[in-house]
Amino acid sequence: MVRLGSVATLLFLLFSTALIAINDDKQVVVMSIVLFAFVFFVFLFFIYYESKQIQKELMVISKSLKNLNNIEHKIYFYTKEFEDINQNLSKVIKGAKTKRIKQKYNARLKLKNIQRASMLAAIAHELRNPIASIMGYSQTLQDDPEIPQPLQTKFLNKIYNNANKIEILLTRLMLWNKFESEETTLHKSFFNIYTLVEEAKCSLEEKYKTRKIQIEGVSCTVEADRELMEIVLKNLIENALKYSKDKVFVSVKNGSVSVKDSGVGIDSKYIGKVTKKFYRSGTNSWDNSMGLGLSIVKTILTLHKSKLEIQSKI
Repeated sequence: MVRLGSVATLLFLLFSTALIAINDDKQVVVMSIVLFAFVFFVFLFFIYYESKQIQKELMVISKSLKNLNNIEHKIYFYTKEFEDINQNLSKVIKGAKTKRIKQKYNARLKLKNIQRASMLAAIAHELRNPIASIMGYSQTLQDDPEIPQPLQTKFLNKIYNNANKIEILLTRLMLWNKFESEETTLHKSFFNIYTLVEEAKCSLEEKYKTRKIQIEGVSCTVEADRELMEIVLKNLIENALKYSKDKVFVSVKNGSVSVKDSGVGIDSKYIGKVTKKFYRSGTNSWDNSMGLGLSIVKTILTLHKSKLEIQSKI
């Protein structure tokens, strides 16, 4: 517009100067200059109007490019060229969006397949030892009916313990699957969490007969799903028993439950990973049920709008 205005002004001045130079009739000169000025004004106004229309259409296209998800397909354009550009952009963006959705879906599907393969490998790994033990002890009992009674009892206890391992593994797996499919419903009630800790202690001390769990704190009534909270407490206390050889301390106070052990500890760089699904520490040989224990704990607490905090050092 500035360029057009400058050219128009220069032409107007040249025309006026030439008209004055070749014509002595002042009245004719003035009328001619006024008429020429009016024509230039109309011309400039028309150019200005056209440029504003083009500017609006460019802004529409710019807006469409800025907001790719909400591009307007049906817009009336003053110029056919810009309408074609907008339609072509719509097609390109729509195609790119479809491709992006497909890529996300394929990536999600690939991740699910990897997780499924990892889960199946973990299940096979966890089931192999207890099943082998059950088969071995059963075969021994079948092959030798004259085995002394104390040894038979010992073998039967081994079979029972390994079968119990399989049952715990499958229970955790089913619970994790329930969380994954978002089918979990909380059945909340009011109960004393201190009492629940005592029940978990009795259950685990019966399982780990040589270990001691010490509880301290005060009674604390909470509103939660009692069955799920029992899973949380047993998981945390049993982890402490497995990781350490000394007494495990459980504290109930100030609206929180803490479990403390004096085991080998966790490196700070791994603390964020231990609650992830299927994560297994390479530095420990004990059975952590496919690495689902702490993941289940974190999920249950999140459902209760609570959280799991881990503090540790080597």
